[in-house]
Amino acid sequence: MSTFLYRLGRFSYRRKWTVIIGWFVVLCALGVAAVTLMKPFTSGTSIPGTEAQRTIDVLDKEFPSGTDGITGQIVFRAPQGRTVTAGPEAEAVRTAVSRIAKTPGIESVTTPAPTAGNVSPDGRTGIGQVTFTAEQSDKIDAATVKVVEEAAEQARSAGLTVALGGRAFDPVQKAVGGAGEAAGVLVTLIVLVLVFRSLRAAIIPLATAMVGVGLGVLSLLALTHVVEMDSTALMLAVMLGLAVGVDYALFIVSRHQNQVRDGMDPEESAGLAVGTAGSAVLFAGATVVIALAALTVVGIPFLGVMGLGAALTVVIAVLLAITLLPAVLGLVGARIAYSRIPALRRSAERSLARERSGAVPVGVRWARLMDRRRWAVLLLGVVGLGVLAVPAADLRLGLSLPSTNAQAELAKKMTDEAFGPGYSGTLIILVQGDGPRATQSAADQISQRVKGLQDIAAVAPARLSKAGDAAMIAVAPASGPESERTEKLLTDIRHSRDGLEKSTGAEINVTGSTAVSLDVAAKLSDALPVYCLVVMGLAVLLLTLVFRSIAVPLKAALGFLLSLGGSLGVLVAVLQWGWFSSVLGTQASPTVISFLPILLVGILFGLAMDYEVFLVSRMREEYAHGRPPVTAMVNGFGLGSKVVTAAAVIMVSVFGSFIFADMQITKGMGLALAVGVLLDAFVVRMCLVPAAMSVLGHAAWWLPRFLHRVLPHVDVEGEKLIRQQARPAESDQEKKDLLATHR
Repeated sequence: MSTFLYRLGRFSYRRKWTVIIGWFVVLCALGVAAVTLMKPFTSGTSIPGTEAQRTIDVLDKEFPSGTDGITGQIVFRAPQGRTVTAGPEAEAVRTAVSRIAKTPGIESVTTPAPTAGNVSPDGRTGIGQVTFTAEQSDKIDAATVKVVEEAAEQARSAGLTVALGGRAFDPVQKAVGGAGEAAGVLVTLIVLVLVFRSLRAAIIPLATAMVGVGLGVLSLLALTHVVEMDSTALMLAVMLGLAVGVDYALFIVSRHQNQVRDGMDPEESAGLAVGTAGSAVLFAGATVVIALAALTVVGIPFLGVMGLGAALTVVIAVLLAITLLPAVLGLVGARIAYSRIPALRRSAERSLARERSGAVPVGVRWARLMDRRRWAVLLLGVVGLGVLAVPAADLRLGLSLPSTNAQAELAKKMTDEAFGPGYSGTLIILVQGDGPRATQSAADQISQRVKGLQDIAAVAPARLSKAGDAAMIAVAPASGPESERTEKLLTDIRHSRDGLEKSTGAEINVTGSTAVSLDVAAKLSDALPVYCLVVMGLAVLLLTLVFRSIAVPLKAALGFLLSLGGSLGVLVAVLQWGWFSSVLGTQASPTVISFLPILLVGILFGLAMDYEVFLVSRMREEYAHGRPPVTAMVNGFGLGSKVVTAAAVIMVSVFGSFIFADMQITKGMGLALAVGVLLDAFVVRMCLVPAAMSVLGHAAWWLPRFLHRVLPHVDVEGEKLIRQQARPAESDQEKKDLLATHR
């Protein structure tokens, strides 16, 4: 593998313009495809196979709404002692509704009336549902929204309190492209400058990563022609593509720069960097792709699309790192070794002077400290991450997110106060029978059973379909949609049909937003063990192939579980408990979005294995050259820790910048990934890994003999390549070290 990559790196370096023009053609082709094939993103989260989703599909057929337009609510509240159904307040409501109904872009609007069930028991609050002709909020004409807002303001002038709520009135939020993301890119550039001591070298990884993000985004936009895709998939692709694109390029450019500074020919250095560091990049990328692609086993389409879309950007990042990157290095040539900026040039010269004087690098000193205090480090690390994981025991999953719109929050508050917190989480019972009489009888019986349950606010009369073979019953819980009491109520309603279906011959199912949320959470909970088994199993097999070891892959997986627990604990503390919400701009919510933990597992596991490969492969390289286990750990850590640290800082800055995005789901994903990488890189990989390797000693590299014979030698460290490229001037001891790799 390393030999093939070495040749590919040299070819790209020599034929730089051919490679660069080739990628430019691909970029243009994808741009044309995106423009001509792109379709709008979907906002639905259809979950096939769940009871709630199957019931929704039947409801759409039996009780068609006649419109696909997006809806919103206009909530009116009269002053104390007055009502919205009588007097001047009622006239103000009718005037506002009439004006809205006549507005272009509005399909319909309902008038608050006691018979319609949209007026509170005290008559003070009424809700009008506004249906737009547009199917998505970003397609609604701004002039239409302005007329609705003016009608609401006119009602306020009559003494009413008015608020606009619902998806239609949520401000259009950008998934990417804000000031936070720009700050993340700036931090990334600063870190790269500090690593390379050269602005020219620092720009290269950032530029190639941007190309990769562009290719990934255009590919996904073109794929919307054949695949339904949520905008969150695009955001995840941008976030992950930028982070791994910079990191993968960083590892290769860093090795190349060091080799050129040591006097190696730039073309030879580019080939050798791609053959050695590029091999680690290839296998690290493979672990990320495995983790993301395995999201398809969950059985939730939109989550599988997100995983495959992000995996595509990682594949592109790897391909660019082993082809376009050496071509760009060919443009720079020997200038990669120095900087024209005097301060950076002097800094690089001082760093080289320290290395040549025999000064002990910081990474080596740190590894020695981890060796001396290995048991204390292991104990403190495991206990510390365990304490951080404690809040994860309170993790609750759901699909609702707090709104960032003050008007929407006011509308929800007014609705909850007037109708009860369960009004917005109405459960729908669907009864399907053989004819109107049988259906009505079954509906009446299930209604009576449900009325006897606890935590019921109201049960509406059954509504028959036009054909008479289906009935719909609306049940308003007394508690909010995210309450544990509402969750128990859903379970009780489903249990209440036991025996009734058999006696009546009717089929009874329950749906509604709360039911959908709970069914999704249940499906994800059931899929999570299978997903983890698939991901971790395949990754452990891959790492066994890479490191030719049993202990190292298992240690890597256990370390990941520790960092995952800590990141989930922080996620719950911030998103559910509201810690640091004023600083981070987040809002406390009773639940965490259902698919965030499983998405975190997939992405974080892939990235954790990235750092394991980059860091431990240098230890493996030293051990293969005949060094004792502790010496190999110390030397390998000293060689790889600087670049891994820089890569982790870049990851944290990129992911952390998304915490300040507009979308709440983007904030959650950015927070989870930033904390996960922070804990995994700086606690697990920088502390626990060297301590554990010191404890394991030779056992870290033990592999049964039969596996030695069966497993192919992938040469991820480039041992064979280094031996082939060894210069005649090498000392006898260096030759012995190189030959030791094949003993």
